[in-house]
Amino acid sequence: MINKIKIKSGKVHKTIGGKDVFVVAEIGKNFIRTKEERPVGEYMRNAKELINAAAEAGVDAVKFQTHELDDEQLNIPIVAPHFSGSDRYAWVKRNTEATPIEFWRELKKYSENHGLVFFSTPMSRKAAEKLNNVNVPIWKIASGDMRDYVLLDYVIETGKPMIISSGQVSLAELDDIVEKIRARGGQFAVLYCVSHYPCPREYFNLATLERFKEKYPEAIIGFSDHSLGNEVSLAAVIMGAQIIEKHFSMSRRLWGADHKVSMTPSEMKSLVKAIRSERCKKVDHLLYYGSKEKELEGANNHMRPYFGKTLVASRDIPKGTTLTKDMVYAMRPMMLVKGLPSDKYFDILGRKTKISIKRYQPITTRALKMDSRGIN
Repeated sequence: MINKIKIKSGKVHKTIGGKDVFVVAEIGKNFIRTKEERPVGEYMRNAKELINAAAEAGVDAVKFQTHELDDEQLNIPIVAPHFSGSDRYAWVKRNTEATPIEFWRELKKYSENHGLVFFSTPMSRKAAEKLNNVNVPIWKIASGDMRDYVLLDYVIETGKPMIISSGQVSLAELDDIVEKIRARGGQFAVLYCVSHYPCPREYFNLATLERFKEKYPEAIIGFSDHSLGNEVSLAAVIMGAQIIEKHFSMSRRLWGADHKVSMTPSEMKSLVKAIRSERCKKVDHLLYYGSKEKELEGANNHMRPYFGKTLVASRDIPKGTTLTKDMVYAMRPMMLVKGLPSDKYFDILGRKTKISIKRYQPITTRALKMDSRGIN
């Protein structure tokens, strides 16, 4: 039986997994609209405009993305495949500086005053710590951070429900992550996702929704849709998706990473109306069905090397030091930082260093004293 996730935040009371599909307008960083940096006040006005439009469209929640440069992105030149407008370090730096904690506090209150659940995707442990201080009611873990066990460990320990996304993991990796959540008794939802921006319709394999329901019977199953239009989302609803998440912007012509794959206010309103009126039943979902046995596209997704993370030292660590959680960050880009991947986090805790490690240097097996546990 599917567990319901009940959210109480301010005056807003919502249920995920109830009779109605829970629709999330993924605002992300779409309050940034220009290549030139703008004042924080302008970003706030843009964000509130988006919240107003989302409320008018009839969604249940607005979701943003929260960055903290210090423990997310190393200062290494790299441009992600989905956004050539900025290198990753400059983009994460800009987002960090644009969103002090007061920014999130004000948007949370503003969203709740409009009857919407407010939450945000933390892109690192420090970002999660910031959001926890804002008292977000639920977590969302992005596809690119699913193997960041530093982040996962922190959010699971808060005891709040989680929504996790499958766009950059394999079936086996997803199983491992779910087992870690289950071991601590957390409530969770799993979103089927394909990390292409925009995603061609032929890439979808909605039979995966059925596989998830069978594999994770206690979870709420949903769909994070990066295709243009609403047809694939409606097909997912026919197949039982109880969460639909779509990027949201005032216009796809604006500058930024995600505007081009976003729904506009009128399109979002049309999607919500179609879901609520059950017009989705007119969509031929078999066009996107595929096979339940198919591996997730995320197993070999082209974004993994860019968004995967490596374990690095959060401070200068002397030789002979026993590693604790606060000494370790998980940082991008894994493809250019040769150390242990972030899903080996639990394997290195409690080990002693054989050599000194400078802040932001990668943690490697050569730097650690091995014992019978090994590092798989």
